[in-house]
Amino acid sequence: MHADTHVMTILQAVIMGLLQGFTELFPISSLGHSVIIPQLFGWTQIVKAQKADNSFFLTFLVGLHVATAAALFVYFRNDWIKIIKGVIRTFSTRKIETPIQRLGWLLIVATIPAGIMGLLFEHLFRTVFAKPLWASFFLFINGIILLIGEKKRKEAENSPRRVHSKGGSRQLGSGHRQLDTLEFKEAGAIGVAQVFALLAGISRSGITMVAGLVRGMDHEDSARFSFLLATPIILAAGLYKLPSLLGHSASGVRPQILVGSIAAFIAAYLSVAFLVKYFRTKNLYPFGIYSLVIGAILFVHFL
Repeated sequence: MHADTHVMTILQAVIMGLLQGFTELFPISSLGHSVIIPQLFGWTQIVKAQKADNSFFLTFLVGLHVATAAALFVYFRNDWIKIIKGVIRTFSTRKIETPIQRLGWLLIVATIPAGIMGLLFEHLFRTVFAKPLWASFFLFINGIILLIGEKKRKEAENSPRRVHSKGGSRQLGSGHRQLDTLEFKEAGAIGVAQVFALLAGISRSGITMVAGLVRGMDHEDSARFSFLLATPIILAAGLYKLPSLLGHSASGVRPQILVGSIAAFIAAYLSVAFLVKYFRTKNLYPFGIYSLVIGAILFVHFL
């Protein structure tokens, strides 16, 4: 059987790759869109494969996730080199001395619960909730989460918050807190919150950014932490299932995996480059409104 004709075409692979790359980083849920789009376009083979426990489409997504993580690593390569060196140094000094070392350990603390939750609940959430109707509903909920996050940030803007750093404690209004003042328990809570991103329609980057905004960080630092945190989580999810690329489920779709992954890499790199600049001056409102409107329309459509 020729996969191009009966399973997934090269064009479909490119579209899904671009979709993954863009929507993984834009706070509008990559999983939600990957569930909704094939149903809307009538790609019946992909829709069937999404519901199966072991299928070519799940293997295809492994390639897209690895490519997305690779794009994030390439973009933040200088940060990651400093972070990795900083964390390694803490093993010899046995203490955290610099903001970059603290950031490294904050990322580790946030990654652990997200990874454990992913291993425990990914299959359950995918099989139960990864359906167009549910994805549309949770996309609507995603919009509510983003808008509430912005509302909470504005409400707390004039409420001073005492934070602690190497230089001592100080009071800052919401939206002015630095990444190195984030507490480890707060990083852990952000990691736990990401379990909701296993629900198709809830954005991983969105829920991480909202958690950062609620804790007093500005949009730029919240976005940076979100993108840095996404790198090991997405990469780990991909590498965990990487052997499937060599197995039977990948037979006949390896060309599609290759072109889809290239498309995802390019889209993810362009997305993060745009969003890093965007969040220096702008907010989550457009993404929240998009999620609300599109989620509501699609929910009615799939009823």
